[in-house]
Amino acid sequence: MATARTENVGPVVMGLNKQNGQLRGQTKPASVQPAPTTQGKALGAPQIGGGASQDGGGIKFGDDWKKSLKLPPKDNRVKTSDVTSTKGNEFEDYCLKRELLMGIFEMGWEKPSPIQEESIPIALSGRDILARAKNGTGKSGAYLIPLLERIDLKKDHIQVHVVIATPGRILDLIKKGVAKVDRVQMMVMDEADKLLSQDFVVLIEDIISFLAKNRQILLYSATFPISVQKFMAKHLQKPYEINLMEELTLKGITQYYAYVTERQKVHCLNTLFSRLQINQSIIFCNSTQRVELLAKKITQLGYSCFYIHAKMMQEYRNRVFHDFRNGLCRNLVCTDLFTRGIDIQAVNVVINFDFPKNAETYLHRIGRSGRFGHLGLAINLITSEDRFNLKAIEDQLVTDIKPIPGSIDKSLYVAEYHSSEPVEWM
Repeated sequence: MATARTENVGPVVMGLNKQNGQLRGQTKPASVQPAPTTQGKALGAPQIGGGASQDGGGIKFGDDWKKSLKLPPKDNRVKTSDVTSTKGNEFEDYCLKRELLMGIFEMGWEKPSPIQEESIPIALSGRDILARAKNGTGKSGAYLIPLLERIDLKKDHIQVHVVIATPGRILDLIKKGVAKVDRVQMMVMDEADKLLSQDFVVLIEDIISFLAKNRQILLYSATFPISVQKFMAKHLQKPYEINLMEELTLKGITQYYAYVTERQKVHCLNTLFSRLQINQSIIFCNSTQRVELLAKKITQLGYSCFYIHAKMMQEYRNRVFHDFRNGLCRNLVCTDLFTRGIDIQAVNVVINFDFPKNAETYLHRIGRSGRFGHLGLAINLITSEDRFNLKAIEDQLVTDIKPIPGSIDKSLYVAEYHSSEPVEWM
């Protein structure tokens, strides 16, 4: 069996230097509370697998197997209808293998979300799927659960034994004969809009040419441009279509903008840090140079800060991400490298220090908060040059980005303050 080596992102203690993206100022007296559950995801990676369901793995009546589960602390935070508006199904309803069910519950996943309810039984049936659902509503579980259920451990070839890779990397392994995919039965494309863009679609079609003709293809994304529709017509066989996108933005994210000049941005950011109750924040800039400069400024203001961008070595990026996810630092400054596939449920505030140029980028940025139906805050620093983009993005996303008020109610973004008084910050 061929496997691809992946980066090791295990716990690492490292020096605090500029090169590794970790800048620490004087830590402010408040603690970062990591979320009770986190769901990891490979960024923009086609995931290949499949195979027949293993016999004898179901739950037997009268078997009190749940007593042996090691459950995480219960997540009592308020959730929005993005994840609670379900049909009332349970994970046990899908006749999954016991080991898989145990893993689901021990991850803290109690009930399937709407996208999981719609996807899991269809994916288990072997049918192609085209699914639209918001970022942070459980898309990863929607395809990973049926994918893992269909593994046949008796077969020693890629069929899930799972390969997760970027298009160029897996295609290289296929052409070298290292990854043999002729018996692969399932191919998943998460963030399908990106994978089927002009940059990648030729590689994806080349990968598909090596798969079995009766393979199953699952497409998941928040947005489906024309490129996805063309691909669907060419490669999917009567796909089951799921659309849970009455609106594009997550219901739990409150969006504000503040008009500032370029020279006022750092002062405004400092005010936000001092007035908001931030568990963890992600701050976006439009260039790698501005990321490093802002991270340095934040550190000089006395706040602990990490930064991450595409020009850093992969080893450093892995360490920064791992340490931030584990709550070692409150604030992370980054480029749009960090807009897709990143699930850190402790993040409750996203700040666009530089406003994005298009609606797709804006949607993915603010989706880093309010994960899995929880509450979050998105604040946009808008200069006079950004005002046209602001209006265009509101129109395209059919959303309302309001002027920042004189006070922000903590119940809008802090889980434990749903009945508290608004905080004065201006």
